[in-house]
Amino acid sequence: MGMGRPVVWVGLALLALVSAGCGSSKNSGGSAAYDAATPQVAKENVAPQQKPGQENAPAPAAVQPVQQQERQLVRTATVDLVSDNVLNAINEVKNRAQGAGGFAGQENSTEQRGSVTVRVPSAELDKIVGDLKSVGKVTRSEVRSEDVTDQLVDTEARIATQKASVERLRVLFERAGTTSEIAQIEGELTKRQSELESVQRRAESLKGKVALATLTVQVSTTPIAPPEPEKAGFVGAFLGGWDAVVELLRWITVAVGALLPFVLVLSVPAAAVIYVLRRRKRVTRTNEAA
Repeated sequence: MGMGRPVVWVGLALLALVSAGCGSSKNSGGSAAYDAATPQVAKENVAPQQKPGQENAPAPAAVQPVQQQERQLVRTATVDLVSDNVLNAINEVKNRAQGAGGFAGQENSTEQRGSVTVRVPSAELDKIVGDLKSVGKVTRSEVRSEDVTDQLVDTEARIATQKASVERLRVLFERAGTTSEIAQIEGELTKRQSELESVQRRAESLKGKVALATLTVQVSTTPIAPPEPEKAGFVGAFLGGWDAVVELLRWITVAVGALLPFVLVLSVPAAAVIYVLRRRKRVTRTNEAA
């Protein structure tokens, strides 16, 4: 029992260093803290150094540079259509998304205008967007891609580090001999497990966005006006401020118009009360003078 406590406290100190390394996984300091906190047993699983003559051997797939990995892209697209039958066009877009292995999301439709958002496999996005010309007249088509490869690599590295930290805490928990040690390690274990689950959820969300692209289709019986380009610099700021002033004046005018009927209705009895009070005051002064 005498040797158990030092082992537990030393283990907690080492895990504190690992926690600092997890927060800065992108720099070399985090890697140094992780190496310093890793027990000798865990280091036995590390691949041995290459022997002389093996310098040109290919690196394992797990440590390939990011540039050599397949790029992970989050793809989105927006298409504007003109169709005589908005509801049929919306249904056709949903059917094509489901036929490609996707599904429909948010939908808002009327007889004159409608929109629908669908999720489709990223590999099928270009084909589906190109085939929409058979549903209606395409007036605008925009496809965007966001590279999230670095985010996924960083997230996977954090997951591996958090898993190792949780496993070491479980070993320390089994070695704890006092109630205070058990409570402290259990609290830290719960915290690390929660952080691990949070990072795992983020990784799953990114992978889901990469696997399924988002397509938004707007349908109208008349051409939809394209969005105005954003104006940058001094002119854009000035025009934005001017629009805000005009909007403020409009709201002030609306408020004055809403209050005007109340002012007119209340002004008549208010004027009568003021007249009576003044007349009574003059009569009182006259009587006092007399």
